[in-house]
Amino acid sequence: MSLPFIDLKSQYAALKSSVDARIQRVLDHGQYIMGPEVKELEEQLAAHVGVQHCITVSSGTEALLIALMALDLKPGDEVITTPFTFAATVEVIALLGAVPVYADIEPDTCNIDASRIAALITPRTRAIMPVSLYGQVCDMDEIRAVAGSIPVIEDAAQSFGATYKGRKSCGLSTFGATSFFPSKPLGCYGDGGALFTDDAALAQAAREIRVHGQSQRYTHIRVGVGGRMDTLQCAVVLAKLERFDWEIQCRLALGERYQQALAGLPLQRLAVRPDRDCVWAQFTVMVENRAAVQQALQAQGIPTAIHYPKPLHRQPAYARPELSLPHAEAAADRVLSLPMSPDLSEAQQDEVIAALRRALEA
Repeated sequence: MSLPFIDLKSQYAALKSSVDARIQRVLDHGQYIMGPEVKELEEQLAAHVGVQHCITVSSGTEALLIALMALDLKPGDEVITTPFTFAATVEVIALLGAVPVYADIEPDTCNIDASRIAALITPRTRAIMPVSLYGQVCDMDEIRAVAGSIPVIEDAAQSFGATYKGRKSCGLSTFGATSFFPSKPLGCYGDGGALFTDDAALAQAAREIRVHGQSQRYTHIRVGVGGRMDTLQCAVVLAKLERFDWEIQCRLALGERYQQALAGLPLQRLAVRPDRDCVWAQFTVMVENRAAVQQALQAQGIPTAIHYPKPLHRQPAYARPELSLPHAEAAADRVLSLPMSPDLSEAQQDEVIAALRRALEA
């Protein structure tokens, strides 16, 4: 391929001295588990989001799992969520023996349709888990209003750094959960994630759960997991935070440039609501004849991806054949993600746009 789908090499080149120095510091002090960088990162991330508590964990999936465990989710409880997301969102619900309940998505944003949630609430509903897909926050105020006293967990794996009505993603609900998988807006060099909350009791529960349910060494007061984020990965994220605000501005500008350049082409651009932004963890459009378009782009050296090709109620592990969720099903057949990263140059972006235009005209 002539250009990368996500350009992590250029990012590292720009941050090499900081990343290397941060890693070397960990190698020198040797505290690879729960070293000082863990607390330092948690303090910086909490300040960035504007919440009282940040708990780093071993992955974005673990963040969701620990959030549900902190809320004491039990087998048979119901969690309302979206069918159009990565499997981890529903995986953690199933792992705890709970039942995912699907609300269809908005056809223009691919986020969960808040207006469909109320009809799905039952006495067994224990949580609502919206996913801020592609980097745009869901209708969180509407979701929280419908939820009432039901906890809301924002799955913000793709939206860290995004804003909603002037507030940061991850600071909008009972728990915010994000991922530091390398391809995410703020990524490490392996797996990592974080939870955010203003609730001190839930924060304490999450901290205990991530260390096997310990309140102190070898005192296990609850069932937990091995969910700590490695010190080395925290060091990498600390280095990347140095230019994260700049990267977000680049993502916003490149996203807007894509949106303008693709206007008028025979495809559907995702809508971005006027009271929020989108950090474009993936820049995604919807096209007809996706396979042919993808093949034509590949022939021109343009990498693409599909996020996601099959909704969760059609996945074998989570199949609900009786459900019809037409917007999620239609999106799964049409979505196509184009190259996007802060270091994507305008010349490279123009190459993608020209290639897409040719592919759509073929």
